[in-house]
Amino acid sequence: MQANTKHLIVPELLHNCAQAVAKIHSVLESAKRHLLTLVSRDGKIDGVLLEQHQYATHGFAWLATYVYALREMLHWAERLDEAGEFTELEQLLLQASFAEYLHQIYGGIPMSQNEFVRPADLGIETRERLSLQDPHTNTLRDRGAISEVYTSLKERIDSGSFGNPCLGDETLTIIRDQFYNFVEDKISPLAHDWHLRDDMIPMEIVDELAKLGVFGLTIPETYGGLGLSKMAMVVVTEELSRGYIGVGSLGTRSEIAAELIGSGGTEEQKQSFLPGLADGTILPTAVFTEPNTGSDLASLTTRAVWEGEHYVVTGNKTWITHAARTDLMTLLVRTNAKDKSYKGLSMLLASKPRGSDTDPFPAPGMSGSEIPVLGYRGMKEYELSFDGFRVPGTNLLGGKEGEGFKQLMATFEAARIQTAARAVGVAQNAMEEGMKYAQERVQFGKPIYAFPRVYGKIARMAVETMVARQLTYFAAREKDSHRRCDIEAGMAKLLAARVAWSNADNSLQCHGGNGYAQEYEISRVLCDARILNIFEGAAEIQAQVVARGLLGR
Repeated sequence: MQANTKHLIVPELLHNCAQAVAKIHSVLESAKRHLLTLVSRDGKIDGVLLEQHQYATHGFAWLATYVYALREMLHWAERLDEAGEFTELEQLLLQASFAEYLHQIYGGIPMSQNEFVRPADLGIETRERLSLQDPHTNTLRDRGAISEVYTSLKERIDSGSFGNPCLGDETLTIIRDQFYNFVEDKISPLAHDWHLRDDMIPMEIVDELAKLGVFGLTIPETYGGLGLSKMAMVVVTEELSRGYIGVGSLGTRSEIAAELIGSGGTEEQKQSFLPGLADGTILPTAVFTEPNTGSDLASLTTRAVWEGEHYVVTGNKTWITHAARTDLMTLLVRTNAKDKSYKGLSMLLASKPRGSDTDPFPAPGMSGSEIPVLGYRGMKEYELSFDGFRVPGTNLLGGKEGEGFKQLMATFEAARIQTAARAVGVAQNAMEEGMKYAQERVQFGKPIYAFPRVYGKIARMAVETMVARQLTYFAAREKDSHRRCDIEAGMAKLLAARVAWSNADNSLQCHGGNGYAQEYEISRVLCDARILNIFEGAAEIQAQVVARGLLGR
């Protein structure tokens, strides 16, 4: 490639990317072999050693996430090329993503703002590191993201087109367009006011979402749902979250509840709850976390004691989203007080009356208080207390005690894929806000979008948003193919959450001081983006899941 050429000819570009993917896969395998020597004892992964080498372990997860992400970007490009839709915009996105991520693999991957994992941390020797400097990777690293590339990207995204997502399905495209229009009409104009007033999302919006089928997207038609794919769920969630993360998250509660009941419930429980979940007449909430447990769900203490024909629940829960205005709690409790492990846990389908502003928790034996939060306000967060709260024995999920933790684990794939989709939507929103402001704000006689440090930020947002999107789509397709995808789902959430935060932070930077003012929407997006690295499993938990899973393969 000539030094003054801003992008590669397509066959050369795809070939170089394919060779680079093969190379970094080899480096990943080398890192895996080295890490196994550090964390294994007598041929088995040892928990103490795994914790001792946690930095390297989590760094390995990030390396794997980059490798999978670049592989999926290559597959995306190949599909576009085969369809005759691989335009210059997508070519630039591809080569810039490879250039940036290859540089980071070689020099240091950011696990957070102040933690960087470098090849030496993963036991990658200098010789192996130098093997990344072959003609294919060098071409991508040295020429894939030069200033001319970002100038070209700037010119191609300034109309608001940030690249073809390549859904590959006309139905998915129709769904995406439908929810894009819904968001533009009903969500985006109002979301910031809801946030500023700290209002719950109006019930009129919830009812409209129900009519659109949002709550029953993946519930089988036999139980009143639409029976669509996880990819459809991802597309809908991304678009709704682009308007407001709270709206995109409304479907998460139903997704979790439907997954729990659909995979672990009795037929009677499916018949009783799934149709109501599908049509929105039953709004659910997930009641898992406790004040002193966080991600360590296996150690929770809320207990349910059998009395007559009911379980009587006593204990406290926290960070319960949308708790007041819901009808059903998927409630994780300890039914075996003698067993302090995960085997003593069970899941209850606990019905309750919907609360109101004046009486948020009218159920006997139950009380709650709101947790004021920076963002993610549309459904509100609560602390709950149970003291003699009764649940019929027939509402024990699956009809068998001790299955609660395993039932919950079975839902994490779909929940984390959907959370990744929420993050992609927030990342897209941040990018669009940055673009809009940069084109409107005039300084020194021209829009600030004309300045390289401004348009460069937005162009880089476009690159990483597409990377996160394609990794999320991959995880969803794996789920739709009925393959285990806890690792892929964890990777998607890990990367997408970081991209959402990065986009929001950089978009606010483009706004300058105005971005720090509450009247500007990016102030809300920044607050909303920050939670994505924490809920549904913090970034550190995701890295642990990914690494442990890959080391065990």
